Amino acid sequence: MPIRGPRTLLATIALATTLTLTACDPAGEAEAPPAASATVSSTSPAGSGKHTLAEASTAGGLTKATGAGAVSDVPVDPGEMRDGMHLVVADYNRAGQTSGRRILFVGVDSVPEDPNKRREHLWRGLIDYALQNGSAGTPTTAKPYEPGPFGGSLECLSLPESANATDVICGWSDTTTAAVALFPRTTPADAARLFAAMRADLEH
Repeated sequence: MPIRGPRTLLATIALATTLTLTACDPAGEAEAPPAASATVSSTSPAGSGKHTLAEASTAGGLTKATGAGAVSDVPVDPGEMRDGMHLVVADYNRAGQTSGRRILFVGVDSVPEDPNKRREHLWRGLIDYALQNGSAGTPTTAKPYEPGPFGGSLECLSLPESANATDVICGWSDTTTAAVALFPRTTPADAARLFAAMRADLEH
């Protein structure tokens, strides 16, 4: 058995102590998901650089709703907002849409913590909002989809009401932004493609 010098022995003790403290630190634990929420994958943001969000009159071919009936408050708690952060809340109409539920978008930029955690916070709030506003059923497990040119991760889940089209929630996160959207009566794959297209107009 090799004999360790004093420096090697101290380094080994320091590493063991650090691992023990990390394992016992409750602040390092991931926030537990709510009872009726999605199981979000652990895909890490891959986008590089700092991105910002801004409202867009059109996003992914959708038209931002204005005037009476347009979203006028913040229906989903965005989490702690600090100086330098921007919150974007808007709803969008599909081509030719004049009535019915719109696509609701909520996003934040300059996120100070892990953007994946902020996305999960937004996701939980949007699930609660959806279940009180016409959606039904238990959310399915989120699945990853192509995130678009900004990278990071984009995932969607459905809120099943039947075996056919249902409401879908999508979320993205990258190095500095996190956003979610509720797509009424669609499929996860279609919602994911539309969300990625919206992202190209909302994120800069």
